[in-house]
Amino acid sequence: MSHTPDPPPAEAGPPPAGEVVLEARNVSKHFAVRRTLRHFADRARPVVHAVDDVSLTLRRGSVTAVVGESGSGKSTIARLLAQLYPTTSGELLLHGRPTRVGRGRAFRAYCRQVQLIFQDPFGSLNPTHTVRYHLTRALRIHGRAGQGPAELEQALAELLGRVHLSPPERYLDSFPHQLSGGQRQRVAIARAMAADPAVLLADEPVSMLDVSIRLGILNLLRDLKERLNLAILYITHDIASARYFADETLVMYAGRLVEGGDSETVTQRPAHPYTQLLTSSAPDPDRIVAGDPTPATDPAGGEVVAEERENETAGEPPSLISPPSGCRFHPRCPKAMARCRTESPPRFDLADGQWAACWLYAPEPAERPAAREASA
Repeated sequence: MSHTPDPPPAEAGPPPAGEVVLEARNVSKHFAVRRTLRHFADRARPVVHAVDDVSLTLRRGSVTAVVGESGSGKSTIARLLAQLYPTTSGELLLHGRPTRVGRGRAFRAYCRQVQLIFQDPFGSLNPTHTVRYHLTRALRIHGRAGQGPAELEQALAELLGRVHLSPPERYLDSFPHQLSGGQRQRVAIARAMAADPAVLLADEPVSMLDVSIRLGILNLLRDLKERLNLAILYITHDIASARYFADETLVMYAGRLVEGGDSETVTQRPAHPYTQLLTSSAPDPDRIVAGDPTPATDPAGGEVVAEERENETAGEPPSLISPPSGCRFHPRCPKAMARCRTESPPRFDLADGQWAACWLYAPEPAERPAAREASA
């Protein structure tokens, strides 16, 4: 009886753009607060609700931005996705498979796929070691240093070429303090690329750089995304840069996502009152006509009066140890309704793939927002 041989396996081509690489499902992270004598007496230990019920998806060839003010939980999300912090609840899926790693071989395997770029390029590099040391160590940890000195030098030159630091011999034996801020951040990006990752988590990668060189770093990340088909998470407090750089923008407030969608739609037609606050605070020449800002509009289509626009900036972010009930933005929201104070809003789908977690977009709202009382 003859046996028909199995056909040879097809050569694996490049992964398709849009493929889901990393996914977070209902992820939460709570940090325990240090105990005090009162806490011992009450047998209670409060926690900081840094991230609550966050879901997001990172796809190949796409940039997802998470924007929000300081303290909203953006950097915590990046560290959860990098598995530097364990999750309190929820799950992370890498290539569709649930993953929870500790420290050791499983963590190194995860890091080959997911790399984190820190905010401070000087703090993320050891000042006592050269660029050659940082990159060589990364290549060896991830098994990409080659078999000999010549292959190692070629790999080092390729890494620096990827981040546009050439000629490589000019930078390899330099210490971090001998480089500019932009050059240090490029070295940090090259070190992340030594793992040949599928995902880059960029935690405010340009916030500590001069304004004149921020665009160059964002253009570099975009070039890497397009050439290597990377999935990038871009953490920022600058919603204007999210419009320029990201394909999708998610807005975060007090540990929760409140709006998301295409970057152009979210930044130009913000739906959630908090997103409207962010966009109104960012300088935008498109909103200025003959020196006068264009009046904002509410979801019902009417113009927001100047007094109401001023009230949008009132108040401070809430305490994440005892966050407000219901919608966490309601103490600062000029459109808050009674149900906003008691019920947490789900996501409501809007046009063009946009969504907002706001009761203003409920199919049958129980009430229209009332004017703020003078005491609010």
